Amino acid sequence: MYSYIKGTVEEIYIDSIVIENNGIGYKINVSSNTIMNLQVGEATKIYTKLIVREDDMSLCGFVSREELKMFELLTSVSKIGPKVALSILSFASPAQLGAYILSEDIGKLSKAPGVGKKTAERIVLELKDKVDKNNIEFEPTLLSQKPTLISQDESVDALVALGYTLSESKEAVQKCKKDGMNTEAIIKKALTYIMSKSLK
Repeated sequence: MYSYIKGTVEEIYIDSIVIENNGIGYKINVSSNTIMNLQVGEATKIYTKLIVREDDMSLCGFVSREELKMFELLTSVSKIGPKVALSILSFASPAQLGAYILSEDIGKLSKAPGVGKKTAERIVLELKDKVDKNNIEFEPTLLSQKPTLISQDESVDALVALGYTLSESKEAVQKCKKDGMNTEAIIKKALTYIMSKSLK
């Protein structure tokens, strides 16, 4: 019904905002990640999702299409509603969540508000094949940030953890690895290589 709303940020609360457009104030439920990108008085564009229930209609808003897409994926998982999905998006960015899901990091996911071990396992099970592998972000603690020569195996292992075969992971790393690149850079290049190859 509503794809996005453009207007002025009039009010900011802990978990919602009010945007004025043509004299109408729209209350929109948002994640803390979205709130961090907004300021009262500034013009903004918020992507929206209308939530309809028997006793309520509400808008959820997102600062980017990526956040909206992750919200839709999360709410497609059984027993995860809009409120929990927004809490998860407040816990980590869409790119970070994608990395947790693809690497099956149950421990990290279960730390999100409203998410226990069983829910985290459902998220991984139901979304692993749906997450955009080109839009993921590994944590610095998992991948070295230093631009030094790295172990090729580390990059290959990370690609295998994302669901690629050992052979295509090795091929991609060999094609993309250059001296001075850190692990994260190699993985991103390798992912681009694999995706472009699959489109041919």
